[in-house]
Amino acid sequence: MSGRPYRGSITGALILISIGVFFLIANLRRDIDPWAIVFHYWPLILIFIGLGKIFDSFVFRDGTGGSGVDHVSGVSIAFVALILIFGLAIWRGHKVEGRDFMHDTHAVALLGAKDVSAEVEMPAGQLNLIGGDAGLLDSDFSYDREEGKPSVNYSVNDGHGQLTINQEGHHLHFGSTRNTWSLHFGGDEPLDLKLKMGAGQSDLNFRGLNLRHLEANIGAGQMTLDLTGPRTSDLDADIQGGVGSATIRLPKDVGVIVHASGGIGSIDTDGLARENGAYVNAAYGKSPQTINLEVHGGVGEINLLLE
Repeated sequence: MSGRPYRGSITGALILISIGVFFLIANLRRDIDPWAIVFHYWPLILIFIGLGKIFDSFVFRDGTGGSGVDHVSGVSIAFVALILIFGLAIWRGHKVEGRDFMHDTHAVALLGAKDVSAEVEMPAGQLNLIGGDAGLLDSDFSYDREEGKPSVNYSVNDGHGQLTINQEGHHLHFGSTRNTWSLHFGGDEPLDLKLKMGAGQSDLNFRGLNLRHLEANIGAGQMTLDLTGPRTSDLDADIQGGVGSATIRLPKDVGVIVHASGGIGSIDTDGLARENGAYVNAAYGKSPQTINLEVHGGVGEINLLLE
């Protein structure tokens, strides 16, 4: 052995630090909506990462680049620079006066449906979803008129309900905006949900819902997903991570199996054991119901917590 201490890549650490700085700036400037900025200029992410890869190809093409020192890739440098640019844009942003902010509510009855498929597509903002409502849906929207009024459409055909929630206009602005959706789902009927989140924060709590299938696509932002609580049926869930972080809470008393793959970031498991290339809890294979979870990381961090 040469005796030289191991020097690994600090790329992941730089990325996590830069993301933390970004969220800190966003929290300090609560009068500015950071997700409107990120969502509008997200192609810069691809451009900067591409420039980083070009840099790496020149520096390391002879096989000696970075020898003897900690390896800092061009991709990580480009990503950190991009986060700092976004952070500076948020910090120097200004409130836009004269916006016409609107408020709307919408209630949906089950109308005899035996099961329901729901699609929720939100371009940017804050999404709060919770179970336990008496009807199929009670929704509350706060939004900027220029960004478009959220629309709720529901129909029943042969006992199957189809619900869609989206936003008519997708006009985002450099500066402050307000787009907050609160969705209260209910009913004992099986629910299949497809969620597409552009940029922002989402807090999803499915306690009290008979969720059968979940497909969630995170664009840029933070997501908290609660799958704890008793279950009456199996759940198949597919989580696609984007740029940001996600925390997924899983039950101890219901069998859980997770197939996880990371992108540029990390996937942390707490209370889950490794088994045949997957992560499982102690109740897996023993409980009547099972949660089958597919997690694909993006740029950021995904935390799996057993509670």
